[in-house]
Amino acid sequence: QLQLVESGGGLVQPGGSLRLSCAASGFTLDSYIIAWFRQAPGKERDGVSCISSSGHNRNYADSVKGRFSISRDNAKNTVYLQMNSLKPEDTAVYYCAAAMGMDFYCSGGETPKPSYRYDYWGQGTQVTVSS
Repeated sequence: QLQLVESGGGLVQPGGSLRLSCAASGFTLDSYIIAWFRQAPGKERDGVSCISSSGHNRNYADSVKGRFSISRDNAKNTVYLQMNSLKPEDTAVYYCAAAMGMDFYCSGGETPKPSYRYDYWGQGTQVTVSS
């Protein structure tokens, strides 16, 4: 089955860290840009970060710059989102999405829009930041 699977979410105290994983099943990620999005209750889905297929371009939303870091390990067919110094406002369901041949989605310092065309979406993983 062709799918993306997120993992690594959970409950963490403010200031804590989590590492989210986005693993591909049934296909290889090395030709895909990967974007992370998040959606809090009652809010729109927003772009958080993206990484180009080569890994050379990495962009972040202003709200997470300096705290989050995206990386990819094509040998493991997985993309990671390291989240440090977490804040209550980071609480959301986090989704990853993959788009083949669309490196321009992750250029110009911008994060992709959820309305762009993606080949695969994950099911989401809940991140809750609370004391």
